[in-house]
Amino acid sequence: MRFFQKALAIAGLSLSFGLLAASAGASPAAPVAGKEYKVLDNPQPTDTGLGKKVEVTEFFGYFCPHCNALEPTLEDWIAKQGDKISLKRVPVDFGDPNGDPKKSPYVAQKKLYYTLEAMGKLPEMHKKVFSAIHVQRQRLDNDAAVADFAAKQGLDKAKFMDVYNSFAVQTKVTRAVQLQNAYKIDGVPTLVVDGRYVTSPSIVSATPGAGDTEPALFKSTLLVLDSLVAKAAAGKK
Repeated sequence: MRFFQKALAIAGLSLSFGLLAASAGASPAAPVAGKEYKVLDNPQPTDTGLGKKVEVTEFFGYFCPHCNALEPTLEDWIAKQGDKISLKRVPVDFGDPNGDPKKSPYVAQKKLYYTLEAMGKLPEMHKKVFSAIHVQRQRLDNDAAVADFAAKQGLDKAKFMDVYNSFAVQTKVTRAVQLQNAYKIDGVPTLVVDGRYVTSPSIVSATPGAGDTEPALFKSTLLVLDSLVAKAAAGKK
């Protein structure tokens, strides 16, 4: 499964830096295309369009332990950006681990994300979903489990399920699949700036000095993100 290929790359950082460090002179603070980030051959349109804000898109999965670990650091970074950026999160779906596309456990989590968004509950619930899965070890991988989780968080279960099963939420789930395919996302977390610049911890891990621990690698990744946001903002002037 593609996610675990990316996850393995991150988990084995301490063993792989010496082998991957072919980009001498590269630095997260001064990233180079093809090393710390990729430039898409076919840039995608953004919701911010020609506005002054730079759109930053995080492709993530609630199921992903690295997305969970990145979340506090990313939230701090977002808060420091003020009105410079417009953040968009897109939950991904890599299918059923056993290969059955009709039994993917991630669809329920995607619907959970968009339901919380539609109900205005994301700010208070986003971290709680990560915690439920990665700390409390709850299996939020089907409609019933998600509904029970929502009810235990104090949400009206009937109202939640009405939104969860709505056409609007299904439309956003479908759009998420289209975006994942358009950007050719094969691992998470992945960060896209202005619909054209792509970076991730697994990409940055190939840079000498990027960090031999996950927190250090996240810090390096956000340095790359800083440079890409500045680059995109300069292009809008």
